[in-house]
Amino acid sequence: MTIIEKLKIFFQYILPKHTVSVLAGKLADVQTPWFKNLFIRKFAKAYNIDMSNAIEPELTQYACFNDFFTRAIDLTSRPIDPDVNGFCSPVDGAMSQFGKIESGRIIQAKNHHFSALEILGGDQQQAKYFENGEFCTIYLAPKDYHRIHMPCAGKLTAMSHVPGQLFSVNPLTAQNVPKLFARNERVVSLFDTEFGKMALISVGATIVGSIETVWAGNITPPSRKDVKHWNYEDQDISLSKGEEMGRFKLGSTVVLLMEKKPWKWAADVALEKSLILGQPLVSLETGA
Repeated sequence: MTIIEKLKIFFQYILPKHTVSVLAGKLADVQTPWFKNLFIRKFAKAYNIDMSNAIEPELTQYACFNDFFTRAIDLTSRPIDPDVNGFCSPVDGAMSQFGKIESGRIIQAKNHHFSALEILGGDQQQAKYFENGEFCTIYLAPKDYHRIHMPCAGKLTAMSHVPGQLFSVNPLTAQNVPKLFARNERVVSLFDTEFGKMALISVGATIVGSIETVWAGNITPPSRKDVKHWNYEDQDISLSKGEEMGRFKLGSTVVLLMEKKPWKWAADVALEKSLILGQPLVSLETGA
């Protein structure tokens, strides 16, 4: 690492990340026209935001920065893979890691890993579902569309809010902060699917204002020390493939866990390669 990169990592350890994130969330909700318009314009220019597929392309029409950041897009620009035997990408982003969960371990970056048990908040039963299964980790950059959609059809059975740190989740941090995704605050959504159990994990990060789901609304940033569980076994909350299930207010990462099956990753899925919502991700091998 360069000295600048080392300093960036060092300051993340000493930065009051939760305080900074709460303040950033409040600023992102400000509706004063001159302030929110300036904020949105500067951000859109800095990150070269493509507004051509936004339902509302005019920057000044958003009530606040958070509304702009979580903007809806014309989903005809994101056709959902019709393969009934596979998963599609749940987000726009870049593939950080993907592959097998070996001996309960999930690769984070070279020389770094964490366990399924850790990222699931210590739930041993949930971790058993994914023994020798598959995973992928997708990083959402500031320029990306920040709503999360279902990679396959599923029925919600449980959700957990796991409190934690709020380190940045960019590639530099992922390569240098041990067990990053299992340290950061996160929301774990567990689904029953025709392929078995699926966990869709929304990982928080520095200045992430909140994580929301379509069935429960805003889950974070409530401050709590212990893991909070919700059971949905007796409720009929079913979502189809490609349907919106949640969103990030400011950037972050999605981790997808799948049960052990004869999975085959799509030919164009590769490390650090861009993904778009709906594109084929992984499917059952032919004849399996």
